[in-house]
Amino acid sequence: MTNDQQPIANDQSQPTHWRRTIAVIVLIAVIASAAVSSVVLVDETELVIVHWLGNTAAVYDQPQDRGLHFKWPWPIGTARRFDARVQLLDPPGREIFTRDKKNITVETFVCWRIGQSGAKHPVVTFFKALGSHDQAADRLANKVRSIVATQVGQLELSNLLRVGDSEAGPADNQPGVLEDLSREIREQLQQGRTVGASLLEELGIEIVDARIKRINFPLGNQQAVFERMKSERQKIADRYRSAGLAASTVIRSHADRQHAELLAKADGDAERIRGEAEAEATSILNHAHAADPEFYRTMRTLDAYRTILNDKTTLVLSASSNLLKMLSEGVPGDVKTGEAKPAANGTTAP
Repeated sequence: MTNDQQPIANDQSQPTHWRRTIAVIVLIAVIASAAVSSVVLVDETELVIVHWLGNTAAVYDQPQDRGLHFKWPWPIGTARRFDARVQLLDPPGREIFTRDKKNITVETFVCWRIGQSGAKHPVVTFFKALGSHDQAADRLANKVRSIVATQVGQLELSNLLRVGDSEAGPADNQPGVLEDLSREIREQLQQGRTVGASLLEELGIEIVDARIKRINFPLGNQQAVFERMKSERQKIADRYRSAGLAASTVIRSHADRQHAELLAKADGDAERIRGEAEAEATSILNHAHAADPEFYRTMRTLDAYRTILNDKTTLVLSASSNLLKMLSEGVPGDVKTGEAKPAANGTTAP
């Protein structure tokens, strides 16, 4: 009887053994899961909010908070993670009417992130007001569209086509219309709904940058745009031509003045040299006349007759004519031999 009851006891002990093993495994798994869920590893690109029974227990949003932290196991303690990096919002463009009723397509972009400074922990404000990045992107996109529509509606198409916003044409050291519009968008984005409040205080969002990315023109406005661009370029060309003409006039007048000054100086030098030469020639003639007056008179007479006589001239001379005497009697001896006569001062002339 005893031998028959022993196998039955062994069979009854086996289920108990398996139940204990399973219980131990489950307990170890629960403990491991609780231990893992109690660890909070904060990455450099994350902001973490730790909740304890639905209440905020800890916020890790500062550079010194990066690393390993601990919390109550789930579900008593939970951790919500948010991306701390700069987010790019690139909403699709939409058609907007300008003040002169021209429709254009304006595309913008916004760089934003969850605030990381301040004693009130902007990430907590962000979580309570928006909850997620998708909700924040939708809210910002709606606000950007409203701001752009309002600002563009106050401008005419010609203002948006100012050449100062491009590299074509001289810079006037003035900000362009698009730059002013982008700055106005940034300033209004940073404002909250409440007067005097900022977007960081209301939603926990920090605007890094916001700009006009592109302005496209529908087909109906292309011709007007091209005409406007052509007119602007023509104005720039006229401006360059006017500047070149003015510079050319200045250079030409300067060259003409130098030319006149050089000619006047050359004429003055020529007159001075001519006067000096004539004075020297007169002095030489006077000296020669004083040295031998008779020879001088004879040579002057011969020069005069040489000028008035040619092969067709008929000359009638009187008996007392010097030329007749010279032709009939010859040149006087003192002139012929070149003998010098005493000068008035008693010296012998050469």
